[in-house]
Amino acid sequence: MNPDIHRLLDEAFQGIEMTPDAQDLKEEMRANLMARADELAAAGATPDDAARQAIAELGDVRALLDETPDAAPQRGADDYASLVLRHHVRPKPGFVVRAVVWSIAAVVGITLGILGATGVLPLSLGPQIALFGLASTGIALLVGDSLSQETTTNHPLPQNRAAGYFLATLLGAYGLGFAALVAFGTMPVWGVVFAALGVIASIVLFSFLGATQTNRHKAWTREALRNEPPNRFEREPETAARFGVYTAAIWLVTFAVIAVLVFTVGWWWAPVAFVAGFALMMLVLARMLFTSDKPAGR
Repeated sequence: MNPDIHRLLDEAFQGIEMTPDAQDLKEEMRANLMARADELAAAGATPDDAARQAIAELGDVRALLDETPDAAPQRGADDYASLVLRHHVRPKPGFVVRAVVWSIAAVVGITLGILGATGVLPLSLGPQIALFGLASTGIALLVGDSLSQETTTNHPLPQNRAAGYFLATLLGAYGLGFAALVAFGTMPVWGVVFAALGVIASIVLFSFLGATQTNRHKAWTREALRNEPPNRFEREPETAARFGVYTAAIWLVTFAVIAVLVFTVGWWWAPVAFVAGFALMMLVLARMLFTSDKPAGR
């Protein structure tokens, strides 16, 4: 701990109105300056010199806050970095705690599931499936919970749409878990049907959610990025919806082909059908995104 940091930081903010945004920025700067001063001290600088150099590297606080007319020509009121600082949203402590819990559940489930599937741990098939289910749920909760949070640039997703992304992630992760059990030999080859069902359902749901997703950018973000050209899906919502329908059809047919192959010529042909379905979906995506726009008047 370097006490000079607190004094010099107070001096840097002297005369600045301490709004909630300014206070948040000050506390964030305090932590960064303490870390930087520790680095300089470890490199041989005295505590006083380390504190002063860290403050000097910080630059003009007023310019960062963009609170004075004199700072505007230097940073610009519309400068993206300044806007990010002005609209910064701090993560909620509850979400941070939940994210850690979901991550631990995912890591524990994946680790123990793989150890059981490889025979390192004496686990039967049921507990292995349960462990991969735990990992899939942790990953899905992490995705859904993250999307339902407000960020600096985006509004939070509605709960029902965040739940849709949760379900899509759960299906995909669980499908990959079944595929891992088949690959390690702890589940019979017909388990690839469950793997394919989960992965394909996940892809279809993700495609639908992506094609129907509206703009989540906040007004200041849209204004800051107004000069960037939109992609075709944003210009033509009907094209995005059509791609979602095509994707669903492609993967339904792919799943049917996988099921037929598994129960006729053998499960080892299933990955070929999966790769073919994915390649066809990417070709459709490229054609719909990068072909010329529809003629005027149509």
